[in-house]
Amino acid sequence: MFQNRLTKVFRHLGKHAKRAGISCYRVYDHDLPEFPFCIEFYGDKLYVAEYRRRHGMTEEEHDTWMEKSLAVIAAVLDVSRDNIFLKLRQRKPGRLGQYQKYDEVQHEFEVEENGLKFIMNLSDYLDTGLFLDHRITRQMVREQSAGKKILNLFAYTGSFSVYAAAGGAEEVVTADLSKTYLNWAERNLQLNGFNSASKYKIIHADVKQYLKKIPSGYFDIIVMDPPTFSNSKRMDDILDIQRDHVELINDCLRGLKPGGLLYFSTNFRKFNLERDKINATSVKDITKATTPFDFEGKLFRWCYLVEK
Repeated sequence: MFQNRLTKVFRHLGKHAKRAGISCYRVYDHDLPEFPFCIEFYGDKLYVAEYRRRHGMTEEEHDTWMEKSLAVIAAVLDVSRDNIFLKLRQRKPGRLGQYQKYDEVQHEFEVEENGLKFIMNLSDYLDTGLFLDHRITRQMVREQSAGKKILNLFAYTGSFSVYAAAGGAEEVVTADLSKTYLNWAERNLQLNGFNSASKYKIIHADVKQYLKKIPSGYFDIIVMDPPTFSNSKRMDDILDIQRDHVELINDCLRGLKPGGLLYFSTNFRKFNLERDKINATSVKDITKATTPFDFEGKLFRWCYLVEK
């Protein structure tokens, strides 16, 4: 059953990816309840995450089931077992508030997306280094960045910053609370030849507090993709995206020039945008327009384009 399903989706998505020249894409995401995996290609490497659930198996039975499942995955997708990285993850809504670190052995390699290079690490963290669901959104930002001042908030590994720099941005500011991920973002920028510290600024900050301090009317484009919830000890306050989104969005709008754009995204499935409280000229739901081919019908996030 699993083999048949995986073969079918890989045949369809693999052809689409090949035609589009895409090497990083999602192949399978919990298509069958009995096989609760998320499977993603990153070049010739494969990321396989098993969602935690009550499977009723003993540890030994589960190990046997997993071995058989991995054998099917390796055979159908034609990937060496040495190139398969397995993770167990919780079924939680939204991006992780605090990134969880796993093995101590680093396994970094480079992948390419739309002619840009990114450092991947499939062994040391729960997330991989590149959120594949924003492939189209990143390209949108790139196409609008020429000569603009760009702010990337909750930046993770800085993929939006790299795209903005590649689009000819005059200035790119990358802000996040994690020094680990900011370092990763800086390395991604440098990997693509964007080395100027004055032009490509890295800001270590609690974004919620940092937004209060940005100059009014300074940025042309802001990208904000926050976690659904975060209670990091390094933050002054808890972040709850449903409770806090109006304040966050209005703080961004204050920092934008007239006509400036905010790309705002959230993975909170039950998210309700309180449009009437947002001080914007227009708010467009661009979720569908930013949904990549490998996420159609399975994308549980929202994306909005907010204009000042």
